[in-house]
Amino acid sequence: MAMGRGRRRSMEYGEFWPGYVDVLSTLLLVVTFLMSIFMLSQYFATQEAAGKDTVLQRLNRQISELTSLLSLEKGKSKEAQDEMAELQAMLATLKSENEKLSGVAALGDESAKSAVGQIGTLTSELDQQKAVSQEALAKVDLLNQQLAQLRRQIAALNEALDASEKKGEVSDKTIKDLGQRLNAALARQVQELQRYRSDFFGRLNDLLKDRKDIRVVGDRFVFESEVLFASGAAALTPEGLAALDPIATAIADLGRQIPKEVDWVVQIDGHTDIRPIASAQFPSNWELSTARASSVVKHMIARGVPAERLVAAGYGEYQPIESGTDDASLQKNRRIELKLTNR
Repeated sequence: MAMGRGRRRSMEYGEFWPGYVDVLSTLLLVVTFLMSIFMLSQYFATQEAAGKDTVLQRLNRQISELTSLLSLEKGKSKEAQDEMAELQAMLATLKSENEKLSGVAALGDESAKSAVGQIGTLTSELDQQKAVSQEALAKVDLLNQQLAQLRRQIAALNEALDASEKKGEVSDKTIKDLGQRLNAALARQVQELQRYRSDFFGRLNDLLKDRKDIRVVGDRFVFESEVLFASGAAALTPEGLAALDPIATAIADLGRQIPKEVDWVVQIDGHTDIRPIASAQFPSNWELSTARASSVVKHMIARGVPAERLVAAGYGEYQPIESGTDDASLQKNRRIELKLTNR
């Protein structure tokens, strides 16, 4: 638009300039012409000043829009470049007008000189604004490069995340399959062990059917401690050894029948009553109950039961089967328990 106005003004000067030369022959017309030149200079100065403010506002608005678009990944430098092209065109127009006014200033008119000076000031300010715009474009270009680098990093992270998720899905599926197979294997072992446990209970019931001091409690065979040990002692009595011998033989025979893949053990638990013991050998009921369980384990090993199929544990007085404090209840709580179970 600015270039179009400049060209129209140039054409008007070209058409009327010969008339102005003729009119200069008279002083009155010279004065009139100079006044016209002054008014035209003021008009051009006003127009150019208004145009400068408009350009500056447009530049500021464009820079603000570029910054906003960059934050939304839509920033482009094309608009700034177009704006620079427009500024350069306007600068060319200003220089052309400056040359025309310089020719008029040669006549000695101070007003024309003032207008030319204002145009020069505007040109200088426009050059400064051009430099600012170029700096802004450089910043925009830098931001675009950083944004592209960030996008590449995000893409790489997304690829790594996708690969990790796929690997995790495969691992989860593998773990799930392994878990299912393990559960199935455990279930088969439990079923197998249940069958052999039934055989084990049947044999022990036959062996111990005449013993009133040995009873079945749930899935355990329970021996009262007095059957196996003297009071406060952990060494098996001769009667205790005789009572355990057939049980050890039955366990050894059963172990040879159970398949190797079934991971079984015989757990032997020692229990005491609530009355405390404090001796040099057994400072507490923990030590006494554990020592008694260990004595039974050692005897069974000596009778052919594999050591890896035996477990000894001491519970002290903390797992009673009777809550009373009378002699009968305390006697029942002093016991050795045997249980066939999986590891």
